[in-house]
Amino acid sequence: MTPVKRMDERLKRLQEHLKRESPVLVDVVNKFRGLDRVAIKLGLLGDGDSYATQISWWPMIAVMGTFSAGKSSFINSYLGMDLQRTGNQAVDDKFTVITFSPDGSTRTLPGLALDGDPRFPFYQISEEIERVTAGEGAKIDNYLQMKVTPSEILRGRILIDSPGFDADEQRKSTLRITDHIIQLSDLVLVFFDARHPEPGAMQDTLEHLVKGAQRRSDSSKFLFILNQIDTSAREDNLEDIVSSWQKSLVQAGMSAGNFYVLFNDRLAIPATDEAVWARYIAKRDADFKRIDTRIRDVNTDRVYRITGSMESLANQIEQQAVPHLSAALKRWRKDTLIWDAIAFSGIVVGAGLLSVWLGWWAGLRFNPPWLELVQSSPIAQGIAIAVPVLLLLVLHFWIRAKVAAYVGKTLPQKESFGNLRQAFRRNTRFPHLLLSTSPAGWNPLTRSRLSEVRDSADRFVQSLNDRFTNPSGQEQAETEANKKA
Repeated sequence: MTPVKRMDERLKRLQEHLKRESPVLVDVVNKFRGLDRVAIKLGLLGDGDSYATQISWWPMIAVMGTFSAGKSSFINSYLGMDLQRTGNQAVDDKFTVITFSPDGSTRTLPGLALDGDPRFPFYQISEEIERVTAGEGAKIDNYLQMKVTPSEILRGRILIDSPGFDADEQRKSTLRITDHIIQLSDLVLVFFDARHPEPGAMQDTLEHLVKGAQRRSDSSKFLFILNQIDTSAREDNLEDIVSSWQKSLVQAGMSAGNFYVLFNDRLAIPATDEAVWARYIAKRDADFKRIDTRIRDVNTDRVYRITGSMESLANQIEQQAVPHLSAALKRWRKDTLIWDAIAFSGIVVGAGLLSVWLGWWAGLRFNPPWLELVQSSPIAQGIAIAVPVLLLLVLHFWIRAKVAAYVGKTLPQKESFGNLRQAFRRNTRFPHLLLSTSPAGWNPLTRSRLSEVRDSADRFVQSLNDRFTNPSGQEQAETEANKKA
C-alpha cells in the first residue's frame, strides 16, 4: 500500500470513530484534507502526510513534573484507584498513556500498542525517536506503555503520566516525547514538590516547561501545581512557600499562568492546630475544584482546539510559510544570478586571455586556425555554438544547486505548518524556472482554498457556540412567549 493510500485509510478510520464519539468533527477531517492538498502542492508536506495526524483528536491531559512531586499519587487519587506506582524515588521511567477500558478490566500494554495504532496520537512516534537518537526507535517499549482501566473519569479522555523530568538517561528521546505530548495536550499539569524548599534545584524542569510554556500561544493550558503542601502546616507558612515558588517561576520566565497547591489526604499528616489545618484543607479543596473543572472542560475545549488549529494552519501557510519561502527563493535567485555573472565573466576573460596567449588574434581581428573549418561546415558551426551553450547551462545548474544548498540550510525542517526546507528544495529543482516569482503551487486557487478553510472554521465555531450561548436571546424569548400563550 502506498503512503497516500495508507494515510487515506487512516483518516477514514478516524472519521468512523468520530461518527460515534464526536460527529461534529467528522467534516473537520475533510477540511484538513483540503489543507493537506495545498501543503503538498507547496512542498510543505510530503505525499502520504497529513496535518490531521499532527493533532490529538482525543482530549488529552498530561501530568508532568519532577521526581517525587506526587504525580502518580494525584492520578491514583483522581481516578479513585491505585493504578500507578508511587514512592519518593523514581518508580516508573516510562510515559504511561491511561485510557478507558470498556470491559471492566485493568491491563498494561507495551509501547508498541501506541506506536502501531493510528487512532492514538503516538502513532509511529518511534520514527521521531530514531531521528533524535539513532537506535532508540526500536526500543519504544522503554519509553511508552499504555494502561487501560474502567474509570468513568477516563471515558472519552486520555491521561498521560510522565516519568520524572530530571532523568539524564535517554535524555534527548525523553525530551522529544515530552515536547510531542505538550504539543498535543489540551491541559498540562506541571507538579512541583513543596517538600523541597529550594526551587532552584529544579532548574531543568523550570527551563523546559515554564519557559517553553511562555513561548507558546496556548500557555493558558499549563497549570503549575505545588504538591504536598501539607508539610508546611506545622510551621503555618503556606503563603511564604507559595510566594517563594511563584517568584522562582517568574524568574524562570512565567509572566502569566495558573498556580495551585495540593496535598493527598491519605498521605498527609494533619497539623495539631485545627484552625491552621482547616485553612489548608479549604485552600486545597478550592484549588482541586478549579483543577477538576479544567479537566472536565477539556472535551469542549478539544473541539474548539481542533477547529482553531485548522484555521491557524491556514493562516500560517499564507502568512508565514509562503512569505518565508518567497524570501528564500528571492535570495536564491539573486545569489545565483550574481554567481552566474561572476562565473561567466571569468570564463569570458579567461577565454580572451587564452586566445591571446595562443596567438589567435591578428591585430583586432579574431583569426584562430580552426575558423575556416567552422565557417565552411554547418555541422561544425552547430557544434561550435552548442558545446559552449551546453557547458554554460551545466555550470548554471551546478551554481543554482550549490546556492540552493546553502540557502536551504537556513530554513527550518520542522514547523507546525510543515517542512520549509523541503518546500524550498522542490522550488529550486529542475524544471522550476529561476525567474519564477511565486512558489510552486501558490496561485489564486490555493489562496481560495485557504480562504474556504478559514470560512469553514468560523462556521464550525458558530455552530459550537450555538450549543452554549444565544447572544440575541431570540429563541429564549420566543419560548417564553409560547409558554405564556
